[in-house]
Parts: sequence; C-alpha cells; structure tokens
Amino acid sequence: MLTIDEVRELARTLPRSEEAFVRGRVKFRVGSIVWLAFSHDETEMGFAFPKEWRQALVDSDPEKFFMPRRSDLRFNWAEVRLAAIDADEMREIVLDAWSMVVPKYVVADYLRLQQAR
Repeated sequence: MLTIDEVRELARTLPRSEEAFVRGRVKFRVGSIVWLAFSHDETEMGFAFPKEWRQALVDSDPEKFFMPRRSDLRFNWAEVRLAAIDADEMREIVLDAWSMVVPKYVVADYLRLQQAR
C-alpha cells in the first residue's frame, strides 16, 4: 500500500511546490494554489484534475477514484484511494496534477532534466 511519505518524496522534488499543514491536513501547493491534499487519516489523496473529465475518471475505476465532496465540485479536483494505486500510477497522478498549476515551461524544464538523468 502506498503511503503519504512515498507521495511526499516525489512532490517535494517538484519545482515551486511547497508542503503545508492546513487544518490538520497535509497539502502541497504552488503559491496559493493547492494541487495535492491528503485526508486526515492519510488514506485518500485529492489532486488537481480537469473537472470536465472527472466523471469519466471516476466511472473508469470507481474502486480507485471518487468525486470530491460537494463543496469542492466547483474546483478542478478529483480523489483517489492510496491503497488502490501503485507507485507508477501515483507518479502519473502527481505529475499531472502539478503540471496543471505551474507554467508549461516549468514542466518542460523538469521533464527535460528527468530525461537527462
């Protein structure tokens, strides 16, 4: 089962990303934009995701993905159960969520550096 520490390990390396502790929850943000957040018990992770594709994501695998609470439906946001994904899926989710909130050139520079390694 994936843990918050495994997600942190990746999220902390992403340019402009910073970790915050808000109302008892771990969140990652770029500036004031939250792009990743964990439930209080750290078993679920919310992430930036286009709201127009959210229902299709949930429908594709409702054991993994679910809709955010009603008050968060207006945001580009989806939720995932950490126990239902592996490290590769987590990496894809985290990178995609982060890439929604930083300038495209920051994403391109990061990916270029990763490929050079």
